[in-house]
Amino acid sequence: MLNKKKRKEKEKSFNAPENKKNLFTRRNFIGTLAGIGAIGLIPGCAKQPEEEMPIWTGDLKTTTKLPPEIPTTSKPNGLNMIVIIADTFRADHLGCYGSERVKTPYLDKFAEESSVFTNANAEGLPTIPCRRVYHTGKSVLPQSEWRPLSSYDVTFAEVLQKHGVTTGLIIDTYHHFKPDYNFHRGYDSWEWVRGQETDRWKCGPKEKFDPKKHMPAHLWNERYDANMRQYLMNTQGRKGEEDYFCARSSKAAMDWLEQNINNKPFMLYIDMFDPHEPWDAPPQYQKMYRDEYPYERYLFGYGVRVQDIRPDDLPVIRDLYAAEVTFSDYCIGRLLKRIEELGLKDDTIVVFSTDHGTHLGEEGCVQKTPALLNRCVTNIPLIIRHPDKRFAGKHINGLVSAIDFMPTFLPLLGIEDYQDMDGENMWKLVTGEFPSIHDNVYTVFQRFGAIHNLDWHYFQNVRGEDTGKGPCLYDLKNDPNQTKNVIKEFPDVAKDMRDKLENHLKVELPAV
Repeated sequence: MLNKKKRKEKEKSFNAPENKKNLFTRRNFIGTLAGIGAIGLIPGCAKQPEEEMPIWTGDLKTTTKLPPEIPTTSKPNGLNMIVIIADTFRADHLGCYGSERVKTPYLDKFAEESSVFTNANAEGLPTIPCRRVYHTGKSVLPQSEWRPLSSYDVTFAEVLQKHGVTTGLIIDTYHHFKPDYNFHRGYDSWEWVRGQETDRWKCGPKEKFDPKKHMPAHLWNERYDANMRQYLMNTQGRKGEEDYFCARSSKAAMDWLEQNINNKPFMLYIDMFDPHEPWDAPPQYQKMYRDEYPYERYLFGYGVRVQDIRPDDLPVIRDLYAAEVTFSDYCIGRLLKRIEELGLKDDTIVVFSTDHGTHLGEEGCVQKTPALLNRCVTNIPLIIRHPDKRFAGKHINGLVSAIDFMPTFLPLLGIEDYQDMDGENMWKLVTGEFPSIHDNVYTVFQRFGAIHNLDWHYFQNVRGEDTGKGPCLYDLKNDPNQTKNVIKEFPDVAKDMRDKLENHLKVELPAV
């Protein structure tokens, strides 16, 4: 393959003695991040300083860099596409990925009619770096910066719009609409479902709500109180299931499809924040996992300090997340049913995925934790239903990455002239045209980076001195759940993986 050949040539050039000396030093690498800020505090298992949510300090209007031209030699093949992203959805919580405890009947049925990718991986974490990958097909490594789209980025929607495809965007993941983030660029219509998490949608009455009524006293702190108070204000108008954010987004997507049924070909992109925290599913879904909770409405979300979480909190936290997953499955199932009722199954490709997973007590970590960059965070579900029934029921074990989404979706819609992307067309794994498209895939989250292949998973810090839980090496053939660090047993493998990670990121890794 041409792209793989080019990568090998780049690696060869990078490893040349005259170029080795040009590797970034840690000081230079950190310097490149000045003014950009850092990802917001994420509770984790390693001691990390509290950080503010990053703020973009650049001025997009001053750049002289121009976006590449969008060619229009390809003609769309007439197929539509619906992309469904559900934030923080652990693959191992789906029945079609092996879960026996968590109930996901609608996505499991959907998977039976689809191609299921069992080794799909996130590239840049968390929320916004991931969306930059999805919307541009470009890698965000090595920094995985939290920043808006740039004026020189070309988006999936812009390419489709240029080719005459009707585009729509339904989002309740509120980060997309922070000032100048521009993720709605190129869409013919877009709708923001307000109120998720700490979206500043409502600002009163603050005195009406007391977060202490919804959480154990030992988990309370001022930051947690502020986050949950905002969320309680945002949800004060709820009367039933239809008022939950996931249900509202699904309904908005169904309305869009009904209104645009004659505007074919179309692409509808739906980005739901659930099952991201706060974990606050309707009571009937919570009771699927336990009869009684410590509070009538137990809320768990960002702001809790991991050191405050006790062992007896973990079973409840896991059940709250499971309930959120099951409710998300139900809402997505309603949307999938409406797609069928509208007669769209015969000419519409439907994609389901997420941005990353989360920790639920692994090695003491709760919520996605950079310092333990293992499979439950980096592995993502990816299910694609194609109208051609020949592709139903296939399970694809080849390595794929988030950078492969846009380079796959465009050709599936008949658009092959735009190629300014970093990934590969993973659909060639489904058709059998290629046995593999990647030897290794890479993920970066804050100060930590990981390399993953079919045999091994390795991660370590890629800047700074905090080693977190790493460096770690997992033997995936014998330990797929990554329960044992075997770095001491396989030092040669660890060195090879570390060298590949350093080479790919073009960064001198800290000593470990």
